Amino acid sequence: MHDTAPPIKPSTTSAAASAAERVKGLRSFTGKYRILHLTWFAFFLSFVVWFNYAPFANTIAEQLGLTVGQKRTIGLCNVALTVPARIFIGMALDRWGPRRVYATILTFAVVPNTVFAISSSFEALVFSRLALSVVGAGFVVGIRMVSEWFPPSEVGTAEGVYGGWGNFGSAAAAFSLPILAGVFGGDDGWRYSIGLTGVIAAAYGIFYLRSVSDTPEGVSYAKPRRQGALEVTNRSAVFGLAALTVPLTAILGVIAWRIWREDVINTPVFIAVLGGITALLIVQELAVFRVNKPALANEYAATDQYPFRSVAVLCFAYFATFGSELAVVSMLPTFFSDTWGLGPSAAGIAASGFAFMNLVARPTGGIMSDLLGSRRKTLSALIIGLLVGYVLLSTLGEAWPWALAIVACMFCSFFVQAGEGAVYAIVPLVKKRVSGQIAGMAGAFGNVGAVSFLTIGIFVSDRVFFLTIAGSAVVALAASYFLVEPVDSFATELLTDEHAEPAPSTSPLEPVPVST
Repeated sequence: MHDTAPPIKPSTTSAAASAAERVKGLRSFTGKYRILHLTWFAFFLSFVVWFNYAPFANTIAEQLGLTVGQKRTIGLCNVALTVPARIFIGMALDRWGPRRVYATILTFAVVPNTVFAISSSFEALVFSRLALSVVGAGFVVGIRMVSEWFPPSEVGTAEGVYGGWGNFGSAAAAFSLPILAGVFGGDDGWRYSIGLTGVIAAAYGIFYLRSVSDTPEGVSYAKPRRQGALEVTNRSAVFGLAALTVPLTAILGVIAWRIWREDVINTPVFIAVLGGITALLIVQELAVFRVNKPALANEYAATDQYPFRSVAVLCFAYFATFGSELAVVSMLPTFFSDTWGLGPSAAGIAASGFAFMNLVARPTGGIMSDLLGSRRKTLSALIIGLLVGYVLLSTLGEAWPWALAIVACMFCSFFVQAGEGAVYAIVPLVKKRVSGQIAGMAGAFGNVGAVSFLTIGIFVSDRVFFLTIAGSAVVALAASYFLVEPVDSFATELLTDEHAEPAPSTSPLEPVPVST
């Protein structure tokens, strides 16, 4: 089987039975399901670490005397380096495999996390949080891992479970870490609570390295034919990739401006940083054209080409879905605290309702994409729901009972998370050998969205903030019209790439057999 086989659509009459069978399969802990469960938990822990600041934002600000702007800047730094990290990690996992890359990220987390937990100055909080933002890039690693074990007909469900259950780490951090801090007690309770998350992540990283393999027994791990930038397969795609590279680098300038604005760096340093960002953009653009010389010359066979416009559409969709999730989850505890006067623990629990929907919504989005016969139409429908949800959130205020506000947040969140599931039901199917890098690029645009929304949030009211996100959903909806339905979308065999550079399956101990 290869990338150009005709798609096989599922029967709509058996959709309900198929969905029930998929849910039942999740009870298994053997073969491919074992890999899925171990991998979503790795993602879960990475998100607990990544989101362990938000529940204590007000407490930390009060203890360390931070201004409102400084508090928001730390939240922004939490997603800053995730943008380039997702690109480079995508390259790394396509080259070295998800097992080693995920283990490395989890064990790395303990270092900046510990520094953050013991920090007593704004500068230390900023720089340790910047380092921790790299941990948030771990998501893309599991996308490639899961797609290696599940066929296209099931990949939406599997990726939805991976993303939804793993993403729940943000909600778990919101409601459990303040309680844990209370158990530790005293003014330093938050420090012990945050510090413990890094230690647990590092220990699991070592366990993960020894417990999984990149592919099923007898299956080769397909690697890109060219390294250094995303490999595209036609001339127009090279220029499209060059264009998409600009916002991924330019957003770093926004981060630098925010840090300069809070007097963490002076003007000469700020100018130097902008110069460095410009140099980085030039290097990346040169790499795009150098790596893709064969595409510029249209040397790829028709059977080896893939539609790069689908990559662009998925980036726009994830900008609106995951970008808004990151931004909203980061601001909701403070929003509930300021609007309804809730304490840190109560505000964290109330805000966790938005992320809580990940448990069911993101898998539901993946299942819908697998079963409804058109991945493009499914994505478009969920984006419409997202648009309606954010318009609803724009009406929230003191006049609303806070319990009803939680319900509104969960309604909106369903479409946000289901939309994310629909995006990553498509990502692994675009082109197998570069699926890690495509996952990284789409994920990076999610972070670009988060940084953009959080920055806009500095200057506008909460109502305008939510309406701005709704506007981005309109753009994503329009773009979804140009998405190309992936070939082999509903095939029942593992997807292969006959044009890829093969790599042997890596296993820590012995191959893990496939089990259905």
